[in-house]
Amino acid sequence: MLKFLSRLILVPLGFVLGALAAVAVLLSLGSERITQAISANGDVSLTETWALLQSAVVLTSAMTLVPALLLVIAGEVARIRTIYYYVAGGGAALAATPLIARFGEAGAFSMPNPAVWQVFATAGFLGGFVYWLIAGRST
Repeated sequence: MLKFLSRLILVPLGFVLGALAAVAVLLSLGSERITQAISANGDVSLTETWALLQSAVVLTSAMTLVPALLLVIAGEVARIRTIYYYVAGGGAALAATPLIARFGEAGAFSMPNPAVWQVFATAGFLGGFVYWLIAGRST
C-alpha cells in the first residue's frame, strides 16, 4: 500500500517538474532561435511578428503535454524503469508536437524548420530525464 501511495505522489510530481523543465528549455532556446531568425531577416513587420507569436502559443500550449502524458502512462503501465525510454521517448514525444500542431492548418502541408525540431527534441530529452530522476527510476 505504501508503494502505491508513493507512486501516486511521485508520478504527478515527476511529470509536472519534467514539464516545467521542458517549458524552460522551450522558452530559453526558442527565444534564442526567434531572435536569430528576426535578426537574420532584417526588418520584420508587425504582422509577421504576430504570426510568429501565434504559432509559438500553439506549439507551447497544452498540446505539448499530451504526447508526454501518453509516454508516461505507457511507461508506468509497463513498469519501464530505464533512462533510455524516458529520455528518448520524451525527445520523440515533443519532437512530434510541431507535426501535431500542423494537422489543423489548411493548405499544403510543410515540414517544420529543423531548428524547431532541435528545440523541441532538446526540451523533450530534458523533460524525460527529469521525470526519470523523480519517478521513472523508482520501483
